[in-house]
Amino acid sequence: MKQFSAWQRLTIATIIRIAGTLGLLLLLVCFDRVPKPQVVAAVTSHSYPIQHIVIMVKENHTFDNLFGTFPGADGATTYKDPNGKVHPLNHEPDMLFFDVAHDHAAFLTAYDHGKMDGFSLLPGAIEIYGVLKLDVADAQFYQSDIPNYWQYAQTFALPDHFFYTIQGPSFPGHLFSIAATDDDVDANPILKGKYVNNWGCDSSKGTTVEELHSNGKVSHVFPCFTFPTLGDLLTARGISWKSYAPGFNQTGYEWDAFDSIQDIRDSNQWKQHNADYSQFVKDATAGTLPTVSWLVQPTSVSDHPGESMCAGENWTVQQINAIMQNKTLWNTTAIFLTWDDFGGLYDHVVPPVGPNPQIEFGFRAPLIVISPYARPHYIDSTQYNFASMLKFVETVLDLPSLGEMDKQAHNLINVFNFSQQALPPLVLKQRKCPPPPAGRPMNPITDIS
Repeated sequence: MKQFSAWQRLTIATIIRIAGTLGLLLLLVCFDRVPKPQVVAAVTSHSYPIQHIVIMVKENHTFDNLFGTFPGADGATTYKDPNGKVHPLNHEPDMLFFDVAHDHAAFLTAYDHGKMDGFSLLPGAIEIYGVLKLDVADAQFYQSDIPNYWQYAQTFALPDHFFYTIQGPSFPGHLFSIAATDDDVDANPILKGKYVNNWGCDSSKGTTVEELHSNGKVSHVFPCFTFPTLGDLLTARGISWKSYAPGFNQTGYEWDAFDSIQDIRDSNQWKQHNADYSQFVKDATAGTLPTVSWLVQPTSVSDHPGESMCAGENWTVQQINAIMQNKTLWNTTAIFLTWDDFGGLYDHVVPPVGPNPQIEFGFRAPLIVISPYARPHYIDSTQYNFASMLKFVETVLDLPSLGEMDKQAHNLINVFNFSQQALPPLVLKQRKCPPPPAGRPMNPITDIS
């Protein structure tokens, strides 16, 4: 055996002690990096001043239909008919006589393999106003028709490439607003060939909804799902949330997407996280809004074609004013004001292809981002979709992604500047609405939502 001198033995011992100390320090560092269980309070990450997020989902419009004439935005003021002739977009009336078809088949007709010239062929597209035959599908509102929506868009942020996730009607859009998925649903629930007002787990026996999968396979399922939602993520972290919507058998109840989530609808979570839409203004005024809110409304103020756009805008202003008139609440809030499907109405931008090319993506949706920290007077042409709203919530609240759609979506946090001086509230006045057009039915057909 090799012999070492005293000096060598001392040196070796020193090296061993140093190595041991370094190893212990490294071990402690590694242990320190292991995530520790913690209770997450109902507050946001310290990196962001946002403590309240409101997702308002209204009904049935496209970007060009509301903001096609908006200065600086990617809008259109003309359309091409099926014969290739170009016309000015018509002036959209405040109220339509009937709904325009906007199911998946209607989307394919309007889209016409990317030519975007089939909107006038949709059922309900041509209406008679007096002696005038008007193509209401190839039409748009002017600033004077929706002045308050324009004021929000001019003051805060207006993404102009925000796409509906699904090429179809309301039900899929509302599911995506809470879950960043819809299990490939591309239609509204039906019962024996007819649309129903209860779209979720409490639908009548025999109600089904169509799913069109990426391989082209079609299935029909009961509209009560088990996929996770943003509500589930919030509950798991102890973060407050609520869905404000009309109650059972009221018009608009069908747009409460949480009714379609089994672990919420069929548990005491439904009572805990669901409130009548009329409670929203009261909670905003009192400063008791939860961290995340979803807000839908009854049909009469939903902006749904067949109802008054002016009345719907007035209702929206009332909700947002309640937030803005509470200074503490306003200074910590981000509002996403959007619409749920294209409504059979014209848009000129060819949508990108989504993960399920059979049904994704739809036409552009209007979206106004309202917050003290929204970039002012800002038009953002980044490609977004409904999952982008959820990604914003996940980012601000430090939540995991629900799935690939929100994980891959561009983040709407891009339209915010959290270091800017907070923008002041914009409290707006409601306005007097025009009378219904002569001959309009008392109950216009709006059953394809």
